[in-house]
Formats: sequence, structure tokens, C-alpha cells
Amino acid sequence: MQDFNETFDFVIVGSGGGSMCAALVMRERGKSAIVLEKTDMVGGTTALSGGVMWIPNNRFLKRDRVEDSFEKASLYLDILVGDNDDTPGASRERRSTYLAHAPEMIEFLIGQGIKFDRVRHWPDYNDELPGGLEEGRTVTAQLFDINRLGPWRDKLRRGFLPLPATNEEAFELPYYKQSWRSKMIVLKVGIRSVLARLTGRQLAARGTALQGRMLEAALAAGVDIRTDHPVSELIVENGKVAGILTTRDGKEWRIGARLGVLVNAGGFACNQEMRDRYQPGTSKNWTMAAEGDTGEMIQEMMRHGGAIAQMEEMIGHQLTIPPGAEQAQFKPSAQALTGSPHCILIDRAGVRYMNEAGSYMAYCQGILARDRQVPANPSWAVFDALCMRRYMVAGTMPGSKKPQSWYDSGFLRTGETVEDLARSIECDPAQLSATIDRFNRFVRNGRDEDFQRGDRAYDRWLGDPFHKPSPSLGTIEEGPFYAIPVVPGDVGTYGGVVTDVHARVLREDGSLIEGLYATGVSTASVMGRSYPGGGASVGPSFVWGYVAARHAAETAQ
Repeated sequence: MQDFNETFDFVIVGSGGGSMCAALVMRERGKSAIVLEKTDMVGGTTALSGGVMWIPNNRFLKRDRVEDSFEKASLYLDILVGDNDDTPGASRERRSTYLAHAPEMIEFLIGQGIKFDRVRHWPDYNDELPGGLEEGRTVTAQLFDINRLGPWRDKLRRGFLPLPATNEEAFELPYYKQSWRSKMIVLKVGIRSVLARLTGRQLAARGTALQGRMLEAALAAGVDIRTDHPVSELIVENGKVAGILTTRDGKEWRIGARLGVLVNAGGFACNQEMRDRYQPGTSKNWTMAAEGDTGEMIQEMMRHGGAIAQMEEMIGHQLTIPPGAEQAQFKPSAQALTGSPHCILIDRAGVRYMNEAGSYMAYCQGILARDRQVPANPSWAVFDALCMRRYMVAGTMPGSKKPQSWYDSGFLRTGETVEDLARSIECDPAQLSATIDRFNRFVRNGRDEDFQRGDRAYDRWLGDPFHKPSPSLGTIEEGPFYAIPVVPGDVGTYGGVVTDVHARVLREDGSLIEGLYATGVSTASVMGRSYPGGGASVGPSFVWGYVAARHAAETAQ
């Protein structure tokens, strides 16, 4: 028997999405739980994210009379994800388990006092497929007052948009120049900010609100949560994971786990060596994952025989990184720009090669796939003066003057004519002119015949709702013309250890590593190589944390 310094029923490594959920399940069953976070901040990458979960057949869809069902969602995933030998994390059995337990998990958390709602229009990313839902299946936490956490408020990781605006409101803010409705939303959010300050509240939204609410509930339930506790080893007794080795006050500290260990320690987005091995062509400098996302717990589970899969996949997020933003936690996204009218994406030769309004994961998969054929990493977002006036570019407001450093560094290229721009980005002027002429012809005819951009609801949602006749398609013809580089960034990796329908870690031969569970992006995703809708990584982290804790508690009983 190991000489443990202390023992809990359930030991949870990492404080991201599913950790507090698993701990709450244990506390509800009368079991003890500890959450160990290696950094000095709680919440993981989930706290930095949009804070939505992809939850089919949830209560809010029923409330709003949006038709959904297990069968409908299952059909969607069957077509989108499919059954492939090289994606064992996304087996049909695991997909079915996810769909069965996802709405159940939300009900459990609501019972724990967590306040949720749905985003009323965030389409599934392949809503054109059978079973896809145009209204979307995203669930989000309501705004949260961080001051309710007391001394823990300074331990909560903060997200990318420090405004007390819901996701729905945030989507409309950039259009304040085009819409009185958007102007009223700006005013509403401003008044909310002032009132919160006057009443001593600090309102947070998105991932910060989600993880703030989860942290508050976990603390109230008596979960032991510790920061600055990196886990270096899994401790095995008689073939079973019986605890972990961590560091406390600079000394080794052994914590036993009566019912099991759950690893929810993120992926390897910040580990360049692992990226080079599994995801060549990507960079840790292009990630927006939390700094603790360094992969050592995946490696530790591998050391104990854990099988890995889908390691080449990441939760892609197309980025454009201006001078001075290279080391920033939140780097400017290119998604909204290239999904807007009057903008396209081209490879280094000046050829358009994808639907720019596809999901962020498919978008970045497209860049990397193209780059294996011809130089395309980075690619160029090409747009005109009208686009520059109307839409945000690299995090700057529509029509604002761009920093001189953008021009001096070559980040922002420009030309009075398309041919001038082509010379600036070192591609064939005739090729770029032909590419833009072809796209403009599609726009005038009302359909993108090459890549069907604008055909599905998600494409139109990502575009400009005030642009007629198409929210997604607009000609590129008003000079001067511009180009900025776009790289395949990410918000985390998408592969890891293979787990079963109870979130237990498996060996290569399919046998169990007894006592070891895993969730989140420490695992091979249940979504395979696809991203079905907003929250398709955060949702599974919560659901498999819920499933793991339930299984561990029920097995003990």
C-alpha cells in the first residue's frame, strides 16, 4: 500500500470544463472530491472560450418549441462524423451515450443552481445535412457576477471579451454603424455595465460566466479546489490507478483516490514538440488555449498504456496576427472577416480554394490540406475598400485607421488595383484578377458555384445580416484592395487517450486501465474529425465528466 498524505474518493486533474461537473456529481452522492489545477488560475481554456455547449434535445429547445430529438441529432452525427476505424473516440456507441446523457447533464447542473439559457440562433455548422438544426443546439450560462466568488474571484481565469454582453448581443455589436437595433444593443450593454459598477457587481459573460458559476457551485458543495498543484505521476497499486503525485509547498505530495482519478488537464496546444510530431505545420504561437495546455498528462497516461487517437486534429480557429499581438493570449480572429461579403481567402498563388464561411475547424483543416499540395500556410484574406469600411479587421473597428506598423511590417498589404495588390503579395496578377473576377461573377449570379458559400444557414449567420441580397456574398471591386495573412490557429487540440462509454481510459488492446477516467481534450473527441456546432468541445468535456463521476460512484455502491 502507498503511503498517501491524504485521500479523497475522486481526484480530478485540471479545472477545465468537466472538472467541477464531475466534482458536483460526487458531492451529490455524498463522496469527497478534489480538483487539482497546476496553474494559479481556475477554469482552463473553457473560461477563455465562448462558453457554449453543444447539447442536442435540451430543455430550452423544447421551451422555445424548436423540434429536436435523440434520433434527429443521431442522424446528423452519423452522417457528419461517420464510423471510421481511425476515430475510435467517435464510435457509434460513444456518440449515442453522449446524446443520451447531454440533456441529462444539463438538468443535473440546473438542479445544482447553475443558470443556463440557449443562444436562439447559432446554427449547427453543417445544418444542411439531415438532422442538422438551423436554430442550433448551443446552451450557454447566463451572465454572472464574479464578486459572488469572494476571495476566489481573483483566481478565476478571464475570457476574451470583458463586456457584460450575452453571446446574442455580442454577435450584433460590430454592426452598430448599419443598424439601429445594434446601436440600441450597444446602449443596453453600456447601461448594464454602469449599473453593475454602481451596485458593486462585476458581470462576466461566455466562458468566464460558465466557469464562474461552476466554481461557485463547487465551492458551496464542499469540493476541495487547489491551484498551483501540478500532477506529475499517476500512482498505480495492484494494477489500478490509486492516486496521484503532486507538489505542495515545493514538496512531493501523494493523494489517494478511492474511486478513481479523472484527467481533464487539456491537450497539448502549448507543446511545440508534440505539435511537430502530431500536427506538423501548426504552431503553439497560434493557439488561444490556456498556458497550462502542455500535454504532460496525455504522456503520463500513455506511459501507463493508454491508447491515443485523433492526435492530428485540433479545434481550429483561423487567426490573423498583427505586429505586437504575437504573444497575446487573445489573437484576432479572421473568421468574421473572411465570412463577410467582399472578402475571400486565397493560397499563395492567388487561387481561392474553400468556402470561407465553413466552421472554424473545417477552415483550418482546409488550410493545412491545401498547404500539403501548394503553398497556403499562411493564406491571404483579400478584400476591398467597402469591406474595410464596414467590417472589423484584425480586432479593429470598422473603418478605423489602421496602425502604420501594419503597413511597415507587411502585415497589411494594399494596392490601388487588384494587379497592384497581387504584386504586393507576390502572386501572379493575372491569376488573382481571374480569381476575383470569377468570384464576382458568382456574386452577381447569386450563387457560389465553386464552394456553395451562402447556401446554408450557418454561412449566412456568419456573414452580415444587413447585407442584401446575400449576407455572405459581396463583390470585391472597390479600390483600394487589401490583403492580410491568415494562419490555422486553434483554441486547443482535439486528440488524446481513447475512452469507453463510461469515460474509462483504454489500452491499445481495448482493455481498461482500472481506476483511470478522462474527459475534455485530454481525450480523442467523440466528434471525431468534425465540429457539429458551437460548443462541440466544451459540451463533451462536461458530459464525459458527468458520466465518469456517475460511473465511479455507482461502481463503488
